Amino acid sequence: MSHTLGVRQAQKQKTRQALLDAALQLLDEQSLSSLGLREVTRAVGVAPTAFYRHFRDTADLGVALVEEAFASLHTTLTAMLAATGDGEERIAGTVELIAGYVRSHPAHVRFIARERHGGVRAVRDAIGAQLALFAREVAEQFAQEEPTAEWTEDDLLMLAGVYVDHMVMTASAFLDAGPGTAAEARTADVARRQLRLVGLGRRHWRDER
Repeated sequence: MSHTLGVRQAQKQKTRQALLDAALQLLDEQSLSSLGLREVTRAVGVAPTAFYRHFRDTADLGVALVEEAFASLHTTLTAMLAATGDGEERIAGTVELIAGYVRSHPAHVRFIARERHGGVRAVRDAIGAQLALFAREVAEQFAQEEPTAEWTEDDLLMLAGVYVDHMVMTASAFLDAGPGTAAEARTADVARRQLRLVGLGRRHWRDER
């Protein structure tokens, strides 16, 4: 009996993942608000009723895609936080990590970039919550580093938000540029210079309020 349940659970998970993969592929050319569940189930080869065994609606599927995208992105963020300081090594490593993530997960990056301000509120909120969580992790790291160790929590979150926004913006720019192109190299150069500028502000900024 337990073996049968295990097989059924594995098949259910396989179908769920197939629905996510099919949706992500279909979303390469359209927004989530225009995606129909019949498109997704047809691409997987299952009946439309099978969709509801895994997701309440396409918004619920979209939230699951957000979680999937950020789970893989979190590994990249952890690697970015492993180095400290605003030196050239950290800056270059950060930009290369972002470029590498875009090369490995272009569909996820395109989905997040499009739906961050898209028409499905549940997905917008899910993306916003994940980015806020990232900002908090970055702020916690900055609280352990000079010259921001004595900053207030609000100021740390403000700075962390700048870095997270830069990460998202740079990922979108890499996606538009395409891998191995002159545009990708220019994007990397601009991203490094922007991080140098933010680093200078971090070292010299004083709150005069």
